[in-house]
Amino acid sequence: MSVAFRRESDEEHLEPKFELPIPPGPNLVTPRGLALIEAKVTEIEAALPHAADEEARKKVLREARYWRARQATAQLAPMPLADSIAFGSRVRFRLNGKERTLDIVGDDEADPTEDRIAYSAPLARAMMEAGEGDLLDFSGKADAIEVLGIGVSVSMAH
Repeated sequence: MSVAFRRESDEEHLEPKFELPIPPGPNLVTPRGLALIEAKVTEIEAALPHAADEEARKKVLREARYWRARQATAQLAPMPLADSIAFGSRVRFRLNGKERTLDIVGDDEADPTEDRIAYSAPLARAMMEAGEGDLLDFSGKADAIEVLGIGVSVSMAH
């Protein structure tokens, strides 16, 4: 039989499993975000002995490496000041005629469906260091964002 038609193993034709991507930049966290990371590490470590097979074990170990790295690099952010938008702020603003309120949090805590966005998100970056009443450019539009109010995210008080 020709070597061209012979396979050494099925392993060489499987898709490679890459590490979970770690967001670039510092790993800033709120107290709530740090607690969530610690809970995730505990949950994954408890799941490891119960992995059904080698593939499930590899998946759990991959998740464990991600969350342990996030735990080891977590930097608790200082309490934001109330006069300008920063990490940990709760911002009330108007964008495209709609009023919204968002908390600016760490990458792992972000959940747009819960009105929490990562400080690295374009919307959060556009609002950083702005004050109440400021008009901000966003998405190529001048004065697209109007800052209506600034407070401290409940994630900071966790």
